[in-house]
Order: sequence, then structure tokens, then C-alpha cells
Amino acid sequence: MPAKSRYRDFCRTAPDVPVFAQAWYLDACATGGAWDVVLAEDNGRVAAALPYFYKQKGPFRYVTMPPFVKMLGPYLLPEFRGVLKKEHLLLEALIKQLPRFAAFKQNFYPTATNWLPFYWLNYRQTTYYTYRLNGLHQLPRVEEGLNRNIRRNIQKAQQQVRVVHNLSAEQFYQLNKMSFDRQGLAMPCSWAQFEQHDAALAANGARQMFFAVDAQERIHSAAYLIWDKQAAYYHLSGDDPALRESGAGILLIWEAIRYASEVLGLACFDFEGSMLPAVERIRVQFGAVQTPYFFVWKYNSRAFELLEKLKR
Repeated sequence: MPAKSRYRDFCRTAPDVPVFAQAWYLDACATGGAWDVVLAEDNGRVAAALPYFYKQKGPFRYVTMPPFVKMLGPYLLPEFRGVLKKEHLLLEALIKQLPRFAAFKQNFYPTATNWLPFYWLNYRQTTYYTYRLNGLHQLPRVEEGLNRNIRRNIQKAQQQVRVVHNLSAEQFYQLNKMSFDRQGLAMPCSWAQFEQHDAALAANGARQMFFAVDAQERIHSAAYLIWDKQAAYYHLSGDDPALRESGAGILLIWEAIRYASEVLGLACFDFEGSMLPAVERIRVQFGAVQTPYFFVWKYNSRAFELLEKLKR
């Protein structure tokens, strides 16, 4: 059986494969390239997997992160985690099966805390941070930990807008695009890409949209929450630049946290990172804890490495 077919079966039975690594999610996100996977076995059954997304640039084929995928990397069944000898054997087996690419670049999921076998094979690593709120089962305690500025913004917004869920994915996309337009940045995905992404998440019961709407039916802000069995992720957001002073964006973060706790019954809310100082400050004001994750990379082609440096 091909590795991808085995991986699809594996995702159905493994207890905590992150949403970003689910086969159906990768199917929907593999725009501009393709995804594949290598597998490692223990006693005849799949014990570990390393899905990857690759693209072609001229003569170079390279591994990178697909659109809408914040984290990926190796996944080991829980029973093999923390046992270093077993972890090393499984990770080495995965790495050695990877085809030879011009470059390999992946953000690992925060639970992947052992990258040593990659180091032994001349990969390199940089530590990035996401921000996580844990203990959502005790939501009153989480609420007590909110910074007073956050509380003030939530109360201000509640006087101006109501939160609804029944607007369209296209309306969300347009509001998300406004945030990029305001900063003079190109929109990272087309409507067709987002529509495909949204359809996959909706079909698998793994997303909810939040809209802050005022009495004139103007949409101030929108937020897009996705989840798996372990955590909810503050995936995407957008604001109308003319209405940002209402504080609706802060209100929607809090509503997403409440939804993760009260509706989904999850213990963890992940802000999906940000290394930007202004964004980091907001995450911390919500009481989120800095959580490291690895960016692991390797160049196998000196020519491709030079090409990328020239591009930067």
C-alpha cells in the first residue's frame, strides 16, 4: 500500500494527530505543490510519520510549509514519546527515507521536542514561539488572568457590536483581505484557495467563524477558529480599518477562547504564534504562555541556497 494511503488510515486511528498534519487538511492546502509522507514502523505497525509538502522552482525541488499550515514535522505515537532511544530510532528512520531535496524547511509542532537526530544528520534549527492559554477547563480562572486593558477593550466592544457566526466564508475572506490591504501587503491566498481550505474544515467539523457586527450591520472584525482533539487555534482574523477603534478584534479573541472552552471542551487555546513585538504583547495580556517550537532546515544544494539568499 502506498505511504499516503497508509498514512490516511493511520490518521484515523492515531489519538492526537494535529489538524495541520491530517491527510484531509493537507489535501486542501497543497496548492502550488504536492504533499507526501514517510513512515516508520515498530513491530510491523506504523509508529511515526513525517508528512511534508514540496514545490518545484526551475530544476530545484524543495520542502517548505504549505499555505494555511503553521506547524508540521514528525509525529510519534504517544507511547514512543519521551523514550529517547526509541525516539531516536524512529526519527532516524523517517529522515533517511526522505527523498533528496534542494532544501528542507519545516516548522515542527510544539510537542516535537527532540530534533537531535536531525542535528546528527546536519540539519539546523531555530527556536520560534507560539503563545498558548492552557487550563481552559477552568475558564473563570483564565478570565481572572486577563490584563485590565483587555477587559476594557472587551467591555467597550460589547457596547457597540454583537457576535454572530452565520455570515459567509466570502465575507470573512474580504475582511481578512482588508487587513493586508491596510498594511500594503499582498494577500497570501486567493479566494479559490481559501474556499477550498474552508470547505475541508467545514466538512470535517473543525472550524467556526466569528463576526462582530454593529446595529447598522457593519462588520467590524472577524476571526476564524480551527481545532483538533488537543487544542483550538486562532487561525485567521481581519478588521475593517475604518472600524478598528471599537475593540471588536479583542472581543472576538475572547469569544473564541470561550467557544474553545465551553463548546469544544478543549483545555488549550493556541494563538498560532507571532514573533512581532506588538502582537506578542496582546497574546501575553490574555495570559498566554510563551511556548517554543522548532524551525528545522537543511540545504542540500548550494546553488539553491545562494539563489534564496539573493532573493532575500
